[in-house]
Amino acid sequence: MTNWLGLSGRTCIVTGARGGLGLAITEAFLEVGARVLMLDLPGEGPAPGVPQTLARFDDDVAFAPVNVGDCASVVEAFANCQTLLGAPAVLVNNAALSGPAPLSDLDLEVWQTQMNVNVGGYLRCAQAFRLARDSAEPGAIINIASIAGRNAQPNSGGYAMGKAAILMLNQQLAVEWGPEGIRSNSVSPGLFRTPLTERFYEDPQDLRHREEVVPMRRIGKGQELAEAVVYLASQRASYVNGAELIVDGGFSQTLMGHIPRSYQKG
Repeated sequence: MTNWLGLSGRTCIVTGARGGLGLAITEAFLEVGARVLMLDLPGEGPAPGVPQTLARFDDDVAFAPVNVGDCASVVEAFANCQTLLGAPAVLVNNAALSGPAPLSDLDLEVWQTQMNVNVGGYLRCAQAFRLARDSAEPGAIINIASIAGRNAQPNSGGYAMGKAAILMLNQQLAVEWGPEGIRSNSVSPGLFRTPLTERFYEDPQDLRHREEVVPMRRIGKGQELAEAVVYLASQRASYVNGAELIVDGGFSQTLMGHIPRSYQKG
Protein backbone atom coordinates (compact mmCIF):
# COMPACT_ATOMS: atom_id res chain seq x y z
CA MET A 1 0.00 0.00 0.00
CA THR A 2 1.57 3.31 -1.12
CA ASN A 3 2.26 5.72 1.76
CA TRP A 4 0.21 3.57 4.15
CA LEU A 5 1.65 5.48 7.10
CA GLY A 6 0.83 8.87 5.59
CA LEU A 7 4.35 10.18 6.31
CA SER A 8 5.84 10.32 2.83
CA GLY A 9 7.03 13.83 2.07
CA ARG A 10 6.11 15.15 5.52
CA THR A 11 8.72 17.01 7.53
CA CYS A 12 9.66 15.66 10.95
CA ILE A 13 11.86 17.32 13.56
CA VAL A 14 13.84 15.11 15.93
CA THR A 15 15.77 16.62 18.85
CA GLY A 16 18.84 14.88 20.24
CA ALA A 17 19.06 13.30 16.81
CA ARG A 18 22.75 12.64 16.25
CA GLY A 19 23.09 9.48 18.31
CA GLY A 20 21.40 6.61 20.10
CA LEU A 21 17.62 6.51 20.00
CA GLY A 22 17.42 9.89 18.26
CA LEU A 23 19.46 8.63 15.33
CA ALA A 24 17.41 5.42 15.14
CA ILE A 25 14.20 7.49 15.07
CA THR A 26 15.62 9.73 12.35
CA GLU A 27 16.51 6.77 10.15
CA ALA A 28 13.11 5.14 10.70
CA PHE A 29 11.33 8.28 9.48
CA LEU A 30 13.58 8.51 6.43
CA GLU A 31 12.95 4.85 5.58
CA VAL A 32 9.19 5.53 5.27
CA GLY A 33 9.68 8.53 3.00
CA ALA A 34 9.56 11.39 5.50
CA ARG A 35 11.95 14.32 5.55
CA VAL A 36 13.84 14.93 8.80
CA LEU A 37 15.48 17.93 10.38
CA MET A 38 17.97 16.64 12.92
CA LEU A 39 18.42 18.98 15.88
CA ASP A 40 21.29 18.60 18.32
CA LEU A 41 23.94 20.60 20.13
CA PRO A 42 26.42 22.32 17.82
CA GLY A 43 29.64 20.39 17.50
CA GLU A 44 28.23 17.15 18.94
CA GLY A 45 29.81 14.01 17.52
CA PRO A 46 32.95 13.62 15.39
CA ALA A 47 31.59 16.03 12.74
CA PRO A 48 28.63 18.39 13.11
CA GLY A 49 25.89 17.81 10.58
CA VAL A 50 24.19 14.81 9.01
CA PRO A 51 26.04 11.53 9.72
CA GLN A 52 27.54 9.78 6.71
CA THR A 53 25.33 6.78 7.41
CA LEU A 54 22.35 8.85 6.25
CA ALA A 55 23.99 10.22 3.09
CA ARG A 56 21.80 8.00 0.89
CA PHE A 57 18.77 10.07 1.87
CA ASP A 58 20.38 13.15 0.34
CA ASP A 59 17.92 16.08 0.21
CA ASP A 60 15.43 14.53 2.66
CA VAL A 61 17.58 15.08 5.74
CA ALA A 62 19.27 18.15 7.19
CA PHE A 63 20.95 19.20 10.42
CA ALA A 64 20.55 22.38 12.48
CA PRO A 65 22.25 23.19 15.77
CA VAL A 66 20.10 23.81 18.83
CA ASN A 67 20.30 24.15 22.58
CA VAL A 68 16.81 23.17 23.73
CA GLY A 69 17.52 24.83 27.06
CA ASP A 70 17.62 28.24 25.37
CA CYS A 71 14.52 29.92 23.89
CA ALA A 72 16.35 31.92 21.21
CA SER A 73 18.21 28.84 20.01
CA VAL A 74 14.96 26.88 19.67
CA VAL A 75 13.23 29.68 17.73
CA GLU A 76 16.18 29.90 15.33
CA ALA A 77 16.27 26.13 14.81
CA PHE A 78 12.59 25.95 13.90
CA ALA A 79 13.00 28.89 11.51
CA ASN A 80 15.78 26.88 9.85
CA CYS A 81 13.33 24.00 9.38
CA GLN A 82 11.06 26.14 7.21
CA THR A 83 14.03 27.17 5.09
CA LEU A 84 15.63 23.74 4.77
CA LEU A 85 12.72 21.30 4.54
CA GLY A 86 9.43 23.18 4.85
CA ALA A 87 6.86 23.46 7.62
CA PRO A 88 7.12 20.60 10.14
CA ALA A 89 4.28 18.11 10.59
CA VAL A 90 5.85 16.02 13.34
CA LEU A 91 8.00 16.81 16.38
CA VAL A 92 9.87 14.19 18.40
CA ASN A 93 11.09 15.58 21.72
CA ASN A 94 14.07 13.41 22.61
CA ALA A 95 17.00 15.60 23.77
CA ALA A 96 17.74 15.07 27.46
CA LEU A 97 20.41 15.19 30.15
CA SER A 98 21.17 12.49 32.69
CA GLY A 99 23.12 12.85 35.92
CA PRO A 100 22.81 9.98 38.42
CA ALA A 101 22.93 11.03 42.07
CA PRO A 102 21.07 10.19 45.30
CA LEU A 103 18.62 12.89 46.37
CA SER A 104 20.65 13.52 49.52
CA ASP A 105 23.58 14.65 47.37
CA LEU A 106 21.71 16.15 44.42
CA ASP A 107 23.08 19.59 43.54
CA LEU A 108 20.01 21.77 43.03
CA GLU A 109 21.69 23.89 40.38
CA VAL A 110 22.58 20.77 38.42
CA TRP A 111 19.02 19.52 38.88
CA GLN A 112 17.57 22.83 37.66
CA THR A 113 19.72 22.62 34.54
CA GLN A 114 18.52 19.07 34.01
CA MET A 115 14.87 20.09 34.36
CA ASN A 116 15.39 23.10 32.11
CA VAL A 117 16.53 20.79 29.32
CA ASN A 118 14.51 17.64 29.98
CA VAL A 119 11.17 19.33 30.62
CA GLY A 120 11.59 22.96 29.62
CA GLY A 121 13.23 21.90 26.37
CA TYR A 122 10.25 19.73 25.48
CA LEU A 123 7.84 22.61 26.13
CA ARG A 124 9.96 25.15 24.21
CA CYS A 125 10.14 22.88 21.19
CA ALA A 126 6.43 22.09 21.37
CA GLN A 127 5.59 25.81 21.45
CA ALA A 128 7.88 26.50 18.49
CA PHE A 129 6.41 23.55 16.58
CA ARG A 130 2.87 24.83 17.11
CA LEU A 131 3.80 28.15 15.50
CA ALA A 132 5.92 26.70 12.69
CA ARG A 133 3.63 23.94 11.43
CA ASP A 134 1.06 24.23 8.64
CA SER A 135 -2.15 24.60 10.66
CA ALA A 136 -4.18 23.27 7.73
CA GLU A 137 -2.54 19.85 8.16
CA PRO A 138 -2.67 17.44 11.14
CA GLY A 139 0.29 17.65 13.48
CA ALA A 140 1.84 15.16 15.87
CA ILE A 141 4.16 15.48 18.85
CA ILE A 142 5.88 12.44 20.34
CA ASN A 143 7.57 12.96 23.70
CA ILE A 144 10.23 10.44 24.65
CA ALA A 145 9.69 9.77 28.35
CA SER A 146 10.85 6.69 30.30
CA ILE A 147 9.55 3.94 32.53
CA ALA A 148 11.56 5.84 35.17
CA GLY A 149 8.77 8.41 35.08
CA ARG A 150 6.47 5.93 36.84
CA ASN A 151 8.98 3.75 38.69
CA ALA A 152 11.39 5.12 41.29
CA GLN A 153 14.94 3.86 41.18
CA PRO A 154 17.94 4.54 43.43
CA ASN A 155 20.26 7.42 42.51
CA SER A 156 18.02 8.64 39.70
CA GLY A 157 15.53 10.93 41.40
CA GLY A 158 16.44 14.04 39.44
CA TYR A 159 16.11 12.28 36.10
CA ALA A 160 12.95 10.40 37.11
CA MET A 161 11.20 13.58 38.27
CA GLY A 162 11.79 15.10 34.85
CA LYS A 163 10.43 12.07 33.05
CA ALA A 164 7.33 12.07 35.27
CA ALA A 165 6.78 15.73 34.41
CA ILE A 166 7.02 14.88 30.71
CA LEU A 167 4.14 12.42 31.08
CA MET A 168 1.91 15.19 32.45
CA LEU A 169 3.17 17.70 29.88
CA ASN A 170 2.16 15.19 27.23
CA GLN A 171 -1.37 14.98 28.62
CA GLN A 172 -1.66 18.76 28.86
CA LEU A 173 -0.56 19.16 25.25
CA ALA A 174 -3.12 16.58 24.16
CA VAL A 175 -5.96 18.37 25.95
CA GLU A 176 -5.02 21.94 25.06
CA TRP A 177 -3.85 21.51 21.47
CA GLY A 178 -6.03 18.61 20.34
CA PRO A 179 -8.70 21.09 19.16
CA GLU A 180 -6.05 22.66 16.90
CA GLY A 181 -5.32 19.37 15.16
CA ILE A 182 -2.17 18.52 17.11
CA ARG A 183 -1.96 15.08 18.70
CA SER A 184 0.52 14.54 21.53
CA ASN A 185 1.65 11.12 22.74
CA SER A 186 4.56 9.79 24.74
CA VAL A 187 6.81 6.76 24.41
CA SER A 188 8.41 5.30 27.52
CA PRO A 189 11.44 3.13 26.76
CA GLY A 190 12.72 0.47 29.12
CA LEU A 191 16.18 -1.06 28.79
CA PHE A 192 17.86 -0.13 25.51
CA ARG A 193 21.46 -0.27 24.36
CA THR A 194 22.73 3.10 23.13
CA PRO A 195 26.13 4.84 23.15
CA LEU A 196 25.11 6.55 26.40
CA THR A 197 24.04 3.33 28.13
CA GLU A 198 26.73 1.08 26.69
CA ARG A 199 28.78 1.28 29.90
CA PHE A 200 25.99 -0.58 31.70
CA TYR A 201 26.43 -3.57 29.41
CA GLU A 202 30.21 -3.84 29.18
CA ASP A 203 30.32 -6.42 31.97
CA PRO A 204 28.86 -9.70 30.58
CA GLN A 205 27.42 -10.53 34.00
CA ASP A 206 25.61 -7.19 34.20
CA LEU A 207 24.25 -7.73 30.69
CA ARG A 208 23.00 -11.22 31.60
CA HIS A 209 21.33 -9.99 34.79
CA ARG A 210 19.57 -7.19 32.92
CA GLU A 211 18.36 -9.57 30.25
CA GLU A 212 17.03 -11.95 32.89
CA VAL A 213 14.70 -9.33 34.44
CA VAL A 214 13.00 -8.60 31.11
CA PRO A 215 10.23 -11.09 30.24
CA MET A 216 11.47 -11.16 26.62
CA ARG A 217 14.96 -11.98 27.98
CA ARG A 218 16.78 -9.39 25.90
CA ILE A 219 17.62 -5.68 25.75
CA GLY A 220 15.69 -3.48 23.34
CA LYS A 221 17.04 -2.34 19.98
CA GLY A 222 16.88 1.27 18.88
CA GLN A 223 14.89 0.34 15.80
CA GLU A 224 12.16 -1.18 17.97
CA LEU A 225 11.70 2.08 19.85
CA ALA A 226 11.85 4.05 16.61
CA GLU A 227 9.06 2.03 15.01
CA ALA A 228 6.76 2.81 17.94
CA VAL A 229 7.50 6.51 17.40
CA VAL A 230 6.78 6.24 13.67
CA TYR A 231 3.43 4.61 14.42
CA LEU A 232 2.36 7.42 16.76
CA ALA A 233 3.47 10.03 14.21
CA SER A 234 1.56 8.35 11.39
CA GLN A 235 -2.03 8.59 10.21
CA ARG A 236 -2.52 5.04 11.48
CA ALA A 237 -2.64 6.63 14.96
CA SER A 238 -4.93 9.50 13.89
CA TYR A 239 -7.24 9.09 16.92
CA VAL A 240 -4.53 8.36 19.48
CA ASN A 241 -4.00 11.43 21.65
CA GLY A 242 -2.63 11.79 25.19
CA ALA A 243 -1.47 8.17 25.32
CA GLU A 244 1.68 6.65 26.78
CA LEU A 245 3.14 3.74 24.82
CA ILE A 246 5.47 1.67 27.00
CA VAL A 247 8.19 -0.09 25.01
CA ASP A 248 10.08 -2.23 27.51
CA GLY A 249 9.62 -5.89 26.60
CA GLY A 250 7.22 -6.26 29.53
CA PHE A 251 9.76 -5.27 32.19
CA SER A 252 7.45 -2.81 33.99
CA GLN A 253 4.88 -5.57 34.45
CA THR A 254 7.18 -7.70 36.61
CA LEU A 255 6.61 -6.02 39.98
CA MET A 256 4.49 -8.82 41.47
CA GLY A 257 7.20 -11.31 40.59
CA HIS A 258 9.39 -9.87 43.34
CA ILE A 259 7.05 -11.11 46.08
CA PRO A 260 8.53 -14.15 47.88
CA ARG A 261 6.29 -17.21 47.53
CA SER A 262 7.79 -19.99 49.62
CA TYR A 263 4.57 -22.04 49.28
CA GLN A 264 5.36 -22.57 45.60
CA LYS A 265 8.65 -24.31 46.30
CA GLY A 266 8.90 -28.00 45.83
